[in-house]
Amino acid sequence: MPPPEKEHPAQSLLARAHESTTAAQIFREKVQNRPLLLRPSSPDPAQNVRSQRQKARLEKARANRKSKKPRPLTAKQKRELGVYDIPKEQRKFDIYVPIWKLWCAYMREILGMEKSRYVNAAAVGPLLASADYHGAMVDVVRCRCVGRVGIKGIVVKDTKFTMEIITPKNELKTVPKEYTVFRFEVPFAEQDDDGDSQMVESRRPFVFELHGTQFENRPADRANRKFKQHIDPDL
Repeated sequence: MPPPEKEHPAQSLLARAHESTTAAQIFREKVQNRPLLLRPSSPDPAQNVRSQRQKARLEKARANRKSKKPRPLTAKQKRELGVYDIPKEQRKFDIYVPIWKLWCAYMREILGMEKSRYVNAAAVGPLLASADYHGAMVDVVRCRCVGRVGIKGIVVKDTKFTMEIITPKNELKTVPKEYTVFRFEVPFAEQDDDGDSQMVESRRPFVFELHGTQFENRPADRANRKFKQHIDPDL
């Protein structure tokens, strides 16, 4: 003899709240005959076989492209690896003296010193503002931190907020640009018999002062930026 069927819990709860006929109707419609929605296993008829093959081919090409293309290093990884740090064996003043001579020739060409011995601040000011100072021989003449005044050397790295300088004592100094005034000179040059240019000691070089607070930009950004003359309130 089969065991009697147990009453469904929902049916007993409905019998407490409704009449027998109403409870049976609600149980039949909401519980027994409730539709069960299943995810269709057949492909979407809107996508035919050709579009499926094209989609699979594009996904495969995208996956191959991502796997072959190297991912660039993040700023944190660059700092940890020391990508832009100068090794200790290369922190020597004599290594960067030829770069300083090349920089002097670069500045003479910008200022037009081969044609004239005079410069106009209004004319050469924008040129100096957008120039590159990697290789410049600078001297810290004014700074809020008195301990940095007197640092002199060749600029080996020009960042947004600092300048790294190699001194004649083979020391690497990091000087912030904010509230700091740098002085640099651009000497004249003359051609010898062999056609090589040499520094001229008899003529007085051009002397300029660079206010670091107004140059808090990367060299690449500063090259395309237009500067306007204004009074510095910190002077």
